[in-house]
Amino acid sequence: MKLPNDPVILLSYINTKLRDEYPDLEELCKSLSIQQSELEGKLSAIGYSYDKEKNQFK
Repeated sequence: MKLPNDPVILLSYINTKLRDEYPDLEELCKSLSIQQSELEGKLSAIGYSYDKEKNQFK
């Protein structure tokens, strides 16, 4: 699956998936076959980091 290129749309997409389908970021990345570090890097570039307790990027 191809992820959105725009980081803001990517943020929305990932947070929706985390909320609705996955218990944590690791499971999402495994299921979508994406590198967790790469995803976190893209979202940290716009000021977001993963919050384990809330299971979302904030």
